Amino acid sequence: MKCNTLILALLFFSMPIFAQVYTDKIVGQKNQLLKDSLKIENYPYALPIWGEKVAQKGYNLPYSAGLSVNYFWQDSEIIINDLEVGFNNGPMYNLDEIVRFDKSSVEAGALTIRPDIWLLPFLNVYGIFGKANTATKINAGIWVPDADNNWSQVASFSTKANFNATTFGLGLTPTIGIGGGWFALDMNMSWTDISSLDKPAFSYIFGPRLGKTFKLNKPERNIALWVGGFRVHISGDTNGNIAMSDVFDLSNAQEKVDEGLTKVTDNQTKVDNWWNGLTPAQQANPINVAKHNTANRALEKAGTFLTSLDGALSTASDSSVQYSLQKAPKDMWNFLIGTQFQYNKHIMFRAEVGFLGSRTQVLGGLQYRFGL
Repeated sequence: MKCNTLILALLFFSMPIFAQVYTDKIVGQKNQLLKDSLKIENYPYALPIWGEKVAQKGYNLPYSAGLSVNYFWQDSEIIINDLEVGFNNGPMYNLDEIVRFDKSSVEAGALTIRPDIWLLPFLNVYGIFGKANTATKINAGIWVPDADNNWSQVASFSTKANFNATTFGLGLTPTIGIGGGWFALDMNMSWTDISSLDKPAFSYIFGPRLGKTFKLNKPERNIALWVGGFRVHISGDTNGNIAMSDVFDLSNAQEKVDEGLTKVTDNQTKVDNWWNGLTPAQQANPINVAKHNTANRALEKAGTFLTSLDGALSTASDSSVQYSLQKAPKDMWNFLIGTQFQYNKHIMFRAEVGFLGSRTQVLGGLQYRFGL
């Protein structure tokens, strides 16, 4: 059997919603009676397309429709670039040169419903509908140079913002099963609507899996084991608006801003003294000019930003933060292992964990299948 694999685009939440059922070719002398019974059986359902022809060739088809309920948890490190921040709908400040991030991450827990159909004997198509709770944790510092171009941190901030989100998406899984073993390529794209974002966040998952199913003593009962990979792509552009109190710890934010402004002033004085102490020839040296311009530019950015933040903190209860940034997972790939217990052809229980790299994830699900 041949199929052309169409690789489409899933979570900021990157949810692996693959369902381990497949069209299984019955082989072996001990299964000859089952194989013969399938060949003469009239296939009673409209889906999948060509279902009756495939069943009569000795393939054991799963029920053509299903409904899954899954709970998914994930913690993933992210990389942030092109950061711009403003307060109370005022000017936006580009902070790329002076802000450094340390271990920023997104944690999400989601409950999803996944209806699916087998459109073809080797192609499953499904939808994704879910609710999620997410938390974005960011550790960042403001860094500025001194007269010797040594950069030091003048202020640090740790924030954790919690959001509720709604997810919807579409996916497909080309798969083939031969004698209990199977190979599947799960791929889906989803949109996650978060109240603080200007538009839904787009994400795309590609998840190849290789597994084997082991039959148990009772008819239709089996357990499957698999290994695979999990690749996540998320839309880079993120723009949003959030309350000041949801971003900063207001109990000590003012103190940190005051300390930062003092350090910026001290460093600016050092830079000015260094520059004024140079001879005209030394001031004309391109190396010194570059150091002077870099220091002044960074110190001006840091001072302007901290001054704006200082003003916003004076009315923190009514203040808002506007932001624009580029985000990406620290690692696009991680490793998966999973298992599924099939109680019968109608009911299945599934568990899967992902690890290695900078992403950890856990999924548990219940699936019910029926003919359509």
